[in-house]
Amino acid sequence: MATDYDAPRKTEDDSESIEALKERVPDKLSGSVDVEDADNPSGFELPGADLSDIELDVVVLPPQEDEFTCSNCFLVKHRSQLDHEESSGPICVECAA
Repeated sequence: MATDYDAPRKTEDDSESIEALKERVPDKLSGSVDVEDADNPSGFELPGADLSDIELDVVVLPPQEDEFTCSNCFLVKHRSQLDHEESSGPICVECAA
């Protein structure tokens, strides 16, 4: 159906009721709910959910010889990101800027 965009628009007085709009436009999604989410197959957690019974397996690697920990932001960075050393420790390029 073609739409005439130059036609005058409806004013507030011409507003239709919600029931009339529902009759004109069928609600195709009202009866169907996508239960399975492909992006998150294990479901989703609500904010503030109790996660105390969940165990995480994390492998912690020791510091490598070509890495340092910035004494300002406390992130582990590669030696190429080292800007300078202070009395408190090494400072990365981002923190020095």
